[in-house]
Amino acid sequence: MNNPELIEVNGQEVRLDDLIDENQRLREDLERFKKEQKKAVQRRRQEVQLKPYQAELLKLQQRLERDGIRMIILFEGRDAAGKGGTIRRMSRYMNEKHYRVVALGKPTDDQRTQWFFQKYVTQFPRGGEIVMFDRSWYNRAMVEPVFGFCSPQEYENFKIGVRGFERDLVRQGTVLIKLYFSVTKEEQARRFERRKTDPLRQWKLSEVDVQAQDRWDEFTSMKYEMLRHSHTAETPWTIIRSVDKHKARLNAMKVVLNSMDYDNRDTELDFIPDPEVVISGSREIELMEAQRMRIGHFTD
Repeated sequence: MNNPELIEVNGQEVRLDDLIDENQRLREDLERFKKEQKKAVQRRRQEVQLKPYQAELLKLQQRLERDGIRMIILFEGRDAAGKGGTIRRMSRYMNEKHYRVVALGKPTDDQRTQWFFQKYVTQFPRGGEIVMFDRSWYNRAMVEPVFGFCSPQEYENFKIGVRGFERDLVRQGTVLIKLYFSVTKEEQARRFERRKTDPLRQWKLSEVDVQAQDRWDEFTSMKYEMLRHSHTAETPWTIIRSVDKHKARLNAMKVVLNSMDYDNRDTELDFIPDPEVVISGSREIELMEAQRMRIGHFTD
């Protein structure tokens, strides 16, 4: 064999460069496999960590059913903030007879002529039931005014009316939990990019999503106005920092479990929310106002 670029492998001549390339591909495949295995193990550990809290949610359901209590949980936040994933984990082992997930689409022609809250009221829980709204009447506080889906007067009417609407809801015995999932601009961009390339997630990417990054500052201003007008002692907002999806899911469960007493609570579990993840609505308003004073505008 006189050609230095060829070597003999199992009686066959093989180009040295091809062998080196193949070796590199094998190394890369092995590294990818290791990373995927590591991620799979981490996901498994995270799911196991959630299970005790999912069991507690079943106990909470039993309390609601026994006493005929109604519960509404609102999941709000920017696109790709982690609302859907949290809802799926929260409801995974729940009794299907006693909870519903509501994600309403565009209003019908009839609904456009009705009282704004009417289409949501028709979805409210019966006694003993939990209804989780994957976006709620707060569409009118953020998405609709940003994209011009409602008039300025309709937006103002909402800001005036929402406090009384929710106060009356709570006064008549409904447990109302309002969760706002807060994600950074950089993390939202990363999640959008993944949706573009992942065939299992492409369905999540809408035209509104595509514009979300460009309209980031507008959404931030609307978030501030929403909190300022609708965070009250009777109907408070809880902010969930959701850059880390697992921590967001775990702490959202803790917030719900802490919303009321129920029997046989596991005293060995840690029910204290992580203060780096769970922020009160009033504290978020303070942080946003301090940020505006410091640099002249909101960023989160």
